[in-house]
Amino acid sequence: LRSILDGMERNNLLCEIGHLLTGYIGSESFLRAVLDVLHGPICGDPVLGDKGKFYVPPELVAVYRTDVIPLANVITPNQFEVEQLTGIDIRSMDDAKQACIALHECGPELVFITSLQLDSADTITILASKRKEDNSYEIWRVDSAILPGQFTGTGDLCAALLLGHTAREFDSLPRVMEKVCSTMFSVIELTSKFVGDTVKSRELQLIRSKSLIDNPPLKFQAKEVK
Repeated sequence: LRSILDGMERNNLLCEIGHLLTGYIGSESFLRAVLDVLHGPICGDPVLGDKGKFYVPPELVAVYRTDVIPLANVITPNQFEVEQLTGIDIRSMDDAKQACIALHECGPELVFITSLQLDSADTITILASKRKEDNSYEIWRVDSAILPGQFTGTGDLCAALLLGHTAREFDSLPRVMEKVCSTMFSVIELTSKFVGDTVKSRELQLIRSKSLIDNPPLKFQAKEVK
């Protein structure tokens, strides 16, 4: 990776980067190489694991906490990742708010928790918290029914959508949430119609979903959390 980045830099391919989105990184050496080029607006998806299981070496938690998150403008962890990064077990909305504040204090202006299960096993909550100029916090939630099935690429799509919509409408957090959540639900709903017995069939149907991504049908209304 460092050789690739060096070549890109020598050819002036890094100087006009508008935004940077990080995703799954499976080793500390790879992650530290990415740190060498982090500049400009950064949306960081601190991929560590989900549902109590690590996808990466646990040692990466400390690297994300101390070196990556302080550089990010926006972060998109899931519930498991938030708990690992903050040390806070999230069992209630108050816990989630406390965890958001802990992450804000590390640096990011916007914290977008992509999946919380709080009130019901059949409902997923998406939570977004934004630090305002007076250092108070604006927090919104969207609650959605959980669509059955296991799908590949949901975290990547969610982070990419969030980066795209916040780049255009950063001052309208509820509107961004509604667009992101509506697109995710619609894409997963469409993909579920094509799921078979193979792993490949569980990959999100992004090409078939282009119109849903370009013009998301609004299915949700964000609610402010006080």
